[in-house]
Amino acid sequence: MINFNAQYDCKADAKGRVMLPVALKNKLLPVLKDGFVIKRSVSGACLELWPMSEWNIMMGKINKLNRFVKKNNDFIRIFMSGVKEIEIDNAGRLLIPKNLVAVAGIKKEITLSPAVNIIEIWDKESYEEAITISNDDFEALAEDVMGDAEDVPDVS
Repeated sequence: MINFNAQYDCKADAKGRVMLPVALKNKLLPVLKDGFVIKRSVSGACLELWPMSEWNIMMGKINKLNRFVKKNNDFIRIFMSGVKEIEIDNAGRLLIPKNLVAVAGIKKEITLSPAVNIIEIWDKESYEEAITISNDDFEALAEDVMGDAEDVPDVS
C-alpha cells in the first residue's frame, strides 16, 4: 500500500496535461509501470488518481457487491462513471481526459492533494474553498471523526 503525504500545486495546460512535481514522481516510481485510474470523486468537485494496485483492491470490494440489490447497482454505476485508465509518460506528465477536466472545473492552477492511498486532483480555487473551515469547526469535526478511534496517541 502506498500512502501519499504531501500536497503539490502545479499547472494544467490547455490539453489537460499536468507535469508532476519531481518529488511526487519519485514517490510514484514503485507503481509507475502499473498505470493508474482517474475518475470523478465520490465527494467534492475533484478527481481521484488511483494507483492500479489500490484500484484493484477497491474493485475486489466492489466485485463482492450483490448486483441484484438496486442500491448496489446504482452505486457501481455512479462510482464507475467517467473512469479512465491512464499512464504517466516518461517526461512525468499525466493527461487528464477533457470530460474529467470539465467535471472538476479545472482551469489552469491545480492542487494535488493527498487522500491517504490516492491523490485528489482539484482546481486550486475550488480546493481552497473546500478546505476553508474555522478552527472551532475543524476541532469539532476531528473529534467526531477521530474521537473514538483506538490507538490515537495522546497529543496533550
